[in-house]
Amino acid sequence: MVLYTSPFPNSFLSVLHSFSWGLIFPCYWFADRLVASFVPTTYEKRQRADDPCYFHALCIIITTPIYLALLVASLPFALIGFLLWSPLQSARRPYIYSRLQDKSHANGAALLSEWKAAGNGKSFCFGSANVCLLPDSLARFNNVFNTQARAKEIGRRIRNGASRPQIKIYIDSPTNTSISAASFSSLVSPQGGDSTNRTVNAGMKRTTSMEYKGDNSGSNNSEDGRDDKAGSGELNEGEENTCIVRINGEDNGHVSDIETDVVNGQANASGTAEHSLEGDTEISKTPNHKQKDGDSGSLDSYSASRESLVKVRVGDGTVDQSTVNNKLLYKASIMKKTSVRKKKHTDETFDHEISAFFPANLDFLCLQEVFDKRAAEKLKEQLHHYFEYIVYDVGVYGCHACCSFKFVNSGLLFASRYPVMDAAYHCYPNGKGTDSLASKGALFLKVQVGSTPQDQRIVGYISCTHLQAIAGDTTVRCEQLDMLQDWLSEFRKSTSSSSTANPEELVAFDVICGDLNFDNCSSEDKLEQQHSLFTHYKDPCRIGPGEDKPWAIGTLLDPEGLYDEEVFTPDNLQKVLESEEGRKGYLVYPTSKNHSSSQKGRKASLKGNGRRIDYMLYTEEGLYLEWKVEVEEFSFITQLAGLTDHLPVAMRLTVSTGDDDP
Repeated sequence: MVLYTSPFPNSFLSVLHSFSWGLIFPCYWFADRLVASFVPTTYEKRQRADDPCYFHALCIIITTPIYLALLVASLPFALIGFLLWSPLQSARRPYIYSRLQDKSHANGAALLSEWKAAGNGKSFCFGSANVCLLPDSLARFNNVFNTQARAKEIGRRIRNGASRPQIKIYIDSPTNTSISAASFSSLVSPQGGDSTNRTVNAGMKRTTSMEYKGDNSGSNNSEDGRDDKAGSGELNEGEENTCIVRINGEDNGHVSDIETDVVNGQANASGTAEHSLEGDTEISKTPNHKQKDGDSGSLDSYSASRESLVKVRVGDGTVDQSTVNNKLLYKASIMKKTSVRKKKHTDETFDHEISAFFPANLDFLCLQEVFDKRAAEKLKEQLHHYFEYIVYDVGVYGCHACCSFKFVNSGLLFASRYPVMDAAYHCYPNGKGTDSLASKGALFLKVQVGSTPQDQRIVGYISCTHLQAIAGDTTVRCEQLDMLQDWLSEFRKSTSSSSTANPEELVAFDVICGDLNFDNCSSEDKLEQQHSLFTHYKDPCRIGPGEDKPWAIGTLLDPEGLYDEEVFTPDNLQKVLESEEGRKGYLVYPTSKNHSSSQKGRKASLKGNGRRIDYMLYTEEGLYLEWKVEVEEFSFITQLAGLTDHLPVAMRLTVSTGDDDP
């Protein structure tokens, strides 16, 4: 299959399309600004709290006639442009495939080496997020605004979080509670003022030495690295940027501090720590998110890198503050498990956490609601600093087949560190209401993740989708889930080059990501909860229809509380969501007859931990039989706090190949 690198088959149509959109855009922009001026966000209301009550009304009185006059003046040109633009959509391709040509700008792609499936296995990390990049006037109905600035900042946060070293601490005492929930996912952070000398006592006893794999400069194939990998049978082949600390249960498992070599940044043995700041020294700010002390959302900001990327328990004594200032330290995940691979006597077979950062070494990213084209371009530019391959502007416009007229695309975007072999898009024909104006559908992708010593390709399948959003449209969503399964089956058949007798390629994983717009606890969503999709694909957060695992939380934030001080930064939102009372105040819960849809400030006990409508599913069906796929980690991510009304989710899968080559 040929991947489409441009929206039209020839340059003439591309130029004609650009000309027609140029005629439409002024009218579109004036209409967007006109509506936006009447829909303020809670952030803007708070900013105007000190202004005279008549000031905002006066601004509207002045600007509204101007916008109306310009809108009317631009209408004739927009009409001409629309008459040119509409028929061109029948020739438009369903997506744009972008591959980074200058790899010197990519932090992540350079890390990858060919997986030969000759070791104990390999892990792959998947992320999914609804980023609400609508036209500004429409985004304001979800209490977010400044779409263009948000798109850039979202891209920066994702790629900076994913490009950091992967540091994990495993505590050999599952019952230990000495680490508070507030510091659950932190390793080191200087506390106090710049003039105060602090110390870190060397009280952490490690059962093995710190193991570090790879660096952000792309030199992860050194002889030392290969020797370390060969000597450690517990690490997956190909894990980059991984530093693992294992702590035994002595001293009752208390973790009061970190050894001096960790504080001094020796985990960054290859000089990785400074890399993510290259080329991005300025502090990024958007109207939606003020940069504050302790805000860890943007890893490339000065304050974030010094004060909140990592945390430590500080004791009395002295330490050279310049040591901390000169080293960029990163958050770690503290996992209360007995070991890295053999997790016995625990309540779950894999790690799970609420993290303030996107997972390190993120391999695949599926985004929804990237509707605005200009925002998509800004987002793509930022993501290309980490992801080499991106599929964006997915969907159809105008009239297609039996579908209604589509004004915006599907909003789907896919980014990968591995090459995309095939891609296909299908539009759901049964959209209703306002959803029918967008070409919501499903994007199917086939990626190559390695090869065997026998030169057989190792591939994976990833599907990204966004279902009908309107409450009560249960039947519509079930029909869309049926179509999703059928389309995926057809895609796998049409792109497979293997046969039972001659397996030219081996399938390592099959994953579905997206915003499905139903949760597993609401009584109104019973049909979706019992859909056959969940018999073929596994949901790591789900016990069964109507019941989630106790640690699973909702992914839909209450829009009214997005800019509250308690949740405005990634660290703060993480701390709030780690408590049951905090979740009740800032997550949307399943609706019921006894409770209104607004959840803010509600203390009543409801079923579950919020509406979890963003899913990551995987299957073991149709994969290479001699391999085993397991979930290694599952994360709810707060790094986009203040930028969207959804919580991103991430899942790391381990493909175990066994001791022998396939």
